[in-house]
Amino acid sequence: MNALELTGRARTHVVDVPDLHCTIHRDVVAPLRALSRAAWTEAGIELAAVSAFRDFERQRTIWNAKWRGERALLDRSGRPLDTTTLDPDGRIDAILAWSALPGASRHHWGTDIDVIDRAATAQGYLPQLVPAEYAPGGVFHRLDAWLTASMSRFGFYRPYVRDLGGVRPEAWHLSHADTARPACGGLTAEIMQEAIESADIEGKERLIERMDEIRERYVVERQ
Repeated sequence: MNALELTGRARTHVVDVPDLHCTIHRDVVAPLRALSRAAWTEAGIELAAVSAFRDFERQRTIWNAKWRGERALLDRSGRPLDTTTLDPDGRIDAILAWSALPGASRHHWGTDIDVIDRAATAQGYLPQLVPAEYAPGGVFHRLDAWLTASMSRFGFYRPYVRDLGGVRPEAWHLSHADTARPACGGLTAEIMQEAIESADIEGKERLIERMDEIRERYVVERQ
């Protein structure tokens, strides 16, 4: 992928896939279809993508809304934070625990998908994508167990499994290894900074000062 694709400012690497109801990297289409078919035939799980490719502008909108307190900002335990009590570094770290920096989201690559089991939900249920839904007793716990046992057969893994002080664990977040890992390696701090410098993003000055650290803590895989 080139710099524009890595930072979500181009769509030349992704395709719309109507039967999967998502937009993903062209090399992920066949593996995701195979994963979806197996989930249904083996376990009656109706795998559904609730988030796949997300462009730079969408990520910028999420970032700015969280910075301004227009969307909920959570601490690392999932409790609401008062945005007005946080300095710039506090806001940056609180947002990055749950949402990626624009230009540095794995969803920009089209290689990563947030998934639920549509068959497990009652009509009108709105997935929250929170740990409790995937924990024992949660609505998607059976999905979690099946993915743990089966996703590697189709080339998928979870990039956020343990809390290492960066992104919080996300049981719903799947990544296609052969496509995502080269993208992750290619996303340098310089590419991230160039994307940030060209956009209207809250906290820009401090983000640029911390770019190397942010890449190491929140982008590079450390498992």
